[in-house]
Amino acid sequence: MGSIGIESSGPEVVTVDVHATKDLIQTSHVYLDVRTVEEFQKGHVDAEKIINIPYMFNTPEGRVKNPEFLKEVSSACKKEDHIIVGCQSGVRSLYATADLLTEITRWMTLKNLVSEDIGTQCSDKM
Repeated sequence: MGSIGIESSGPEVVTVDVHATKDLIQTSHVYLDVRTVEEFQKGHVDAEKIINIPYMFNTPEGRVKNPEFLKEVSSACKKEDHIIVGCQSGVRSLYATADLLTEITRWMTLKNLVSEDIGTQCSDKM
């Protein structure tokens, strides 16, 4: 797949499909699942290197962005890590990847998974 341009002065978000993701997570790539903890616990990608850091939290007022997201990713990932960012529909992972590219990609390689309902279908596809 091609790149999706995000309005920023930094690099573009590179998107990969489920099949490419399967190949990448079987190598040295880290899978960063940005869904909520509750979504992650219901099911997630079967990967050796998987991290769940929610991009958004559910609150009584609706979803709010995780204010510690960038800090948590920086703490959990190494400079040399190659990261696949995924969620349920692809929206949160796109925004999370764009934020990461804007703030901290001086030291990371990121790819955004074009998702097909990761929570329920990845176990069949991956």
